[in-house]
Amino acid sequence: MAGPEDQDGFGPLDQAAGLRRWAARHGADAESIVAAPSVAAPSSDIAGTPRPTLMVVGLPSGSRRLERVREALRRWRANGHAWVGDPARWQLVALAEDSPHLHTLACQQPRWGLWVEGDPDGFRRAYRCLRRLRESGGPIRLLVVHPGFVSHAGLLDNLRQAASAFLGIELLLLTERPAGPRG
Repeated sequence: MAGPEDQDGFGPLDQAAGLRRWAARHGADAESIVAAPSVAAPSSDIAGTPRPTLMVVGLPSGSRRLERVREALRRWRANGHAWVGDPARWQLVALAEDSPHLHTLACQQPRWGLWVEGDPDGFRRAYRCLRRLRESGGPIRLLVVHPGFVSHAGLLDNLRQAASAFLGIELLLLTERPAGPRG
């Protein structure tokens, strides 16, 4: 009997090719397809060191969506989060929360991010995305990526509490400092 990852005809060893074919059928953007992780070989840059991969769910559509995540990485690096390293080295993969490959990728990829938009419906969309992740066997620990909320009070804290209490999902929030001169 075929496992869940074989139901679409793409075996686990050919997952990257399967993701590309699926993305082509469903109209995923080219940067997501190129950045699809491979089971056979870890991604690396020219120097041969592994590039960290961040799978991101909840991103709005648009050509700049992955650049917005990279901007958040730059901001976090500037805020003293040294683990980020060079934001340009990160391999970013946008993934829909209803992807048929979600469970398999959740088992393979250790770093996941949830995009939370700063508009009035941002909480609602993020919570709905988390609920779909939970129902689909997605990741249960995600880094909250956002356009730059200085305070976690309100939207982000409420989202973290609701995700934990109702879905059993842990959301990680990074400390942000306001932009401007530092003394």
